[in-house]
Amino acid sequence: MDNDILSLRNHLMNWLFTPLFVLWIFSTAAGYMATLNYANQPYDLALTERAQSLAGQMKLGGKTHPGGAPAAEAGDRTFYTITTADGQVIAGNAMLPHRPVFQANRKGPVFSDGEFKGQKIRMVSLHYQADPADSNSYALLQMAETIGKRQALTRGILGNIVIPQLLLIIMAGGAVWYALKRGLMPLEHLRQEVAQRSRDDLSLLDERKAPVEVQPLIGAVNDLLQRLKQVMESQKRFIADAAHQLRTPFAGLKTQAELALREVDPALIRHALQQILASAERCNHLVNQLLSLARNEPGGHTYSSFAMLELNRVAQEATMLWVPEALKKNIDLGFEGSRQVLPVRGDAIGLQEMIGNLLDNAIRYTPPGGTVTLRAGYEEGGAVLRVEDNGPGIPEEQRGQVFERFYRILGSGQAGSGLGLAIVREVVNLHEGQISLLSGANGKGTLVVVRFPHHGTV
Repeated sequence: MDNDILSLRNHLMNWLFTPLFVLWIFSTAAGYMATLNYANQPYDLALTERAQSLAGQMKLGGKTHPGGAPAAEAGDRTFYTITTADGQVIAGNAMLPHRPVFQANRKGPVFSDGEFKGQKIRMVSLHYQADPADSNSYALLQMAETIGKRQALTRGILGNIVIPQLLLIIMAGGAVWYALKRGLMPLEHLRQEVAQRSRDDLSLLDERKAPVEVQPLIGAVNDLLQRLKQVMESQKRFIADAAHQLRTPFAGLKTQAELALREVDPALIRHALQQILASAERCNHLVNQLLSLARNEPGGHTYSSFAMLELNRVAQEATMLWVPEALKKNIDLGFEGSRQVLPVRGDAIGLQEMIGNLLDNAIRYTPPGGTVTLRAGYEEGGAVLRVEDNGPGIPEEQRGQVFERFYRILGSGQAGSGLGLAIVREVVNLHEGQISLLSGANGKGTLVVVRFPHHGTV
C-alpha cells in the first residue's frame, strides 16, 4: 500500500488544504464577478452620460437632426449609431449590432456586452421619441466602447484580492506543516522506542509520552502487551512444570522396564509389568492434568466468547462419568440438582473438568464406604455448586495453599499430581466465579463451594 495513504501527516495536510484551495477557487470566481460588476458601474455611468450628451447634441427627444460627434475617452475607442424605427441610420460612425430590440414603451438605458470588429465592447442603448406629436415615432441611440480600461481595473482589483489570499494559504501551509511535524514528534519518539526493544521486552509503554488523543491507543496496546505477557508467562510456567513433573515418572518407567528385561522369573516379570502399568497410568493422569491446566490458563479463553449453559445438566453429566471410580472404592456418589433452571455463561468442557477434579479429589481422599455429594442450587447472587465428602478434610491453615500447583498435603497417603485444585481455581477465575473451602457436616470432611455470577436465561 502506498505510504502516502498511511501517512497521518499527509492525510491531515490533504484534508486541511484541499478545502482551502477549493474555497480559494470559489473566492476567486466570486471576487471576479463582484470586481467586474463594480468596475462596470462607473464606466457604465460615464458611457451613459456620453450617450445622453450626444443625444442632447443631436437634439433627440425633439426634432431629430443629423450632426454632432460622440464623446471619446483616452485609451478606448467609442462607436455610436442612431437609427429610426424603420432601421434608417440617421447618424453614427459605425454600424453597431442592433440589440436589444426596443418596445415603444421602453424607458431608460439598456446595457449589453458584445464584440465589434474583433474587439470586445460594452454598449448602451437609449430610446427617444423622435416626434413629440407622434407616439409611435422613436429613435434608437446605441453607443459602445472597448473595454480595455475596464479589464485593466478588474485585473488590478482582482490581483490585490487573489494574490494576498494565495500567499496567506501558502504561509498557513508552512505553519501547519511545521506544527504537525512538532505535534507528531512524540509519536516518532514512541515508534523509535518500540523499534529498539528486544523481542522479549513486553514492558508497558509510557502513555505520558504520547498526545492525549493517542493515549487511548497506547492504553489498548498496553492491555494487549499485558495479556500477551500473561500468555507467555503461562507457557513458560507450563513448560517448566511439565519438564519437572514428567522427568520423575518417565525415569521410573525406564527403570521398571530395565528391571523387567533383566528378570527371568515370570512372576517377577509380571510384577514389573504391573509397576510399569501403574507408572504409565500416573503419567497419563499427569499429562492430562497438565494439558487441562494449560487449556484453562489466562488467555486461553475470553469470558465474552462463552455460551449460555444449564448448570444442572453439566453437573449431572460430569457426575455420571465418575460413578465407576466411586464404585471401585465403595463410595456413595450422589447428585442433587435444582428444580429451577441454573443459567451460567461458560465453557462446557472447562466446567466438566472443574467438576471432575473436585469429584476426583473427594473420591480419592474419602475412605471406602464414605459419601460424596454434588449439589447444584441457586442463591441470590447466582448459581452455586457444592461438593461435600466425609473424608479427613483439609486443615484450615492449609486451605489457602492447596490451590497452588503441585502442593500436596503430607501424610495423606494418596497418589496425585497436586494439580487438581489448581485447575479448579483457574476454571473458576476464568468464569469470574468464587471458590471457598469449608468443613463438611458436623465439622467432618470437606465442603467446596463454587459460586457463579448471576445470569438471566439459557
